Amino acid sequence: MKKVLALMLALVMVLTVFAACSKKPGDATGTDATSTDVVSDGSKPLVVGYSNFSSKFSPFFSETAYDQDVWKMTSVDLLGTDRLGAIVEKGINVEPIPYNGTNYTYPGMSDLTITTNDDGSVDYDFVLRDGVTFSDGEPLTVDDVIFSMYVLSDPTYDGNSTFFSLPIEGMKEYRSGMDTLANLIFKAGRDNTDFSLFTEEQQKEYWEKYDASVAALIKDIVDYCAANGLGEDIASAAPNWGFDGATDEASFAAMLEEAYGADVATMVNKEAASISIDDYFPNFGDFSGTGIKTGDSAANISGITKTGDNSLRVHLTEVSAPAIYQLAVTIAPMHYYGNPDLYDYDNNSFGFPKGDLSSVRAKTTQPLGAGPYVFQKFENGVVSFTANENYFLGAPKTKNVQFLETSDTDKLNGVVTGTIDITDPSFSKDTAKAISEANSNGEITGDKITTDTVDNLGYGYLGISAKAVNVGGDIASDASKNLRKAFATVFSVYRDVTVDSYYGEAASVINYPISNTSWAAPQKTDADYAVAFSKDVNGNEIYTSDMDADAKAAAALQAALGYFEAAGYTVADGKVTAAPEGAKMEYEVWIPADGAGDHPSFMMLNLASDALATIGITLNVKDLANSSDLWTGIEADQVPMWCAAWGATPDPDMYQVYYSGVETGAEPGGSNYMYDIADKDLDKLIVDARASLDQPYRKQLYKAALDIIVDWAVEVPVYQRQNAIIFSTERVKMDTVTPDITTYYPWLSEIQNIELN
Repeated sequence: MKKVLALMLALVMVLTVFAACSKKPGDATGTDATSTDVVSDGSKPLVVGYSNFSSKFSPFFSETAYDQDVWKMTSVDLLGTDRLGAIVEKGINVEPIPYNGTNYTYPGMSDLTITTNDDGSVDYDFVLRDGVTFSDGEPLTVDDVIFSMYVLSDPTYDGNSTFFSLPIEGMKEYRSGMDTLANLIFKAGRDNTDFSLFTEEQQKEYWEKYDASVAALIKDIVDYCAANGLGEDIASAAPNWGFDGATDEASFAAMLEEAYGADVATMVNKEAASISIDDYFPNFGDFSGTGIKTGDSAANISGITKTGDNSLRVHLTEVSAPAIYQLAVTIAPMHYYGNPDLYDYDNNSFGFPKGDLSSVRAKTTQPLGAGPYVFQKFENGVVSFTANENYFLGAPKTKNVQFLETSDTDKLNGVVTGTIDITDPSFSKDTAKAISEANSNGEITGDKITTDTVDNLGYGYLGISAKAVNVGGDIASDASKNLRKAFATVFSVYRDVTVDSYYGEAASVINYPISNTSWAAPQKTDADYAVAFSKDVNGNEIYTSDMDADAKAAAALQAALGYFEAAGYTVADGKVTAAPEGAKMEYEVWIPADGAGDHPSFMMLNLASDALATIGITLNVKDLANSSDLWTGIEADQVPMWCAAWGATPDPDMYQVYYSGVETGAEPGGSNYMYDIADKDLDKLIVDARASLDQPYRKQLYKAALDIIVDWAVEVPVYQRQNAIIFSTERVKMDTVTPDITTYYPWLSEIQNIELN
């Protein structure tokens, strides 16, 4: 999906819009596969309804969750997770792990031993399972693991893994002394005459493709804006795309060049309305994927060592709590993605030329691994798989599986009509009602459809930019925090009615900016648990237990007046009459609700806008028809407030979103530019939590960090929604489906056991 920010795909959190990944213009939805069809061998396939694929079926370069599921069907990881999201350290000598009153085992590829050394360094020792083969019969060895780690560590690697950012001994030395061809040509400039690192022909080709790419991108943006009433030419369209000041193609191109530099692929991916870089220049990526030696670098990564015929060690120079999840790499077959002739561990050759991942990139659309299924093809909207007879847990019970591209509005109907066996419709109040009506018992699980719900790995929120909403330009002052708390207090009081109206029982209101799926999330039973923004400027409780919804709304508005006054606003007779310097009487909030109010937080914004108007504050709600406009606006610092959702991984590390480096000079987290939060105490908590493996201690630190974030009032937690997987009760043998499905252990985890009736 356009606008999926590359840097959001790194580290811990992924920025997502409410509707996840939408269909691109021109994409076809496949409809030629049904669960009653048979394939060439005469068997009936299991058909799973999916949203659209992007054909990046690579364990190294996939971007969407849907593409990731394709290669996960064909692959195995070095480490797995249990139903609570914890890493399983004993995949060979398996030990039972209890969940919900049942002991489960999780056979995997390795056993792991972690040793913390006296100097603060940490050793991760892996022993691999013997006798595992890839689906083509080739043996899986420790060399395949080392190959996979070196791909993720290569100086030209630009996928979404951040394995290379781990404090592995020798990683920085290995990645130094090399730059991409694109960066070198761009830095040299258009008038360069020094061709010691690249040829004149390469320079000429680069700038020709660069200029043509930017021109095509600008045309695409203007065409989209013109078609959607957002401007007829560059001067009127560019501001609506977050590039205020661009008046013609030259100025627009200059602004794009300044924003993205040599990274044209990211420029097009993030800014285009419909085109991709490959649509126009299929070989342009060669420039960013080609590494050029510019100086000295280490020949290997000293912290990755082969310790035996089937074992290896990864040595980290310091404790990094999130590291264990990054070390759970997918084991890719070197003989397929690389070149065994180029693997010589003792002579520092690891299956491909350093700085050249062309062999890996060439297999992006054709995954292969040691997983339960073998990828066959993707055509006419259908991804086809056959069972891997060599799978280490035994050949899958269902021989053929098809992933069928299906629009969200057709997913439920597909199960009802027999087109689809399993799928994941958006689980709103209306969806639950439709499922209940399809079953004769009037429940969401019955004779036609079985529904399994789990909390989504992420949460919905309202963001407030400290850079855009402050007093006198001081984002950290008490006055600025009080201004943001005034708005947050009014938003918060309408969360209950809004979430219930949209989701019913399929979502709940949350009070901390963290998913309820996380072990670090505060619980209502905790002594210091608090409802978000439920105290006035003097620290007194705003609400009493006997208040109804109207009384709470009135109390919230009165509390907001107190916050506005404390922020320096003039308040008289229950009205705000003037703003202090650097603040405003009118603000805007953006929401990607398809231009039709279709978003879980839309009601909250309108109720808050109406309430604020009664005290003299104008809040304009901007309903975006194109959700990607939101990210463009945020990047351009054009969005004071907005509604979206965060996605997360099992470890609650907050570095990516909230770390500022305000005193240390360290690089801020990749997403912190959204909130512009800058707090040295918060930074210390984040760093300290990363440097410990003691979960109870880390939970204490994260609770303190969450309290600081709430105090900054840059984020209003709104909802924790549920995801639903629905199964055709008539066609799927439900007693063969993965038991106790959780957020971290989805139904795909044991797909090899699923049978059809």
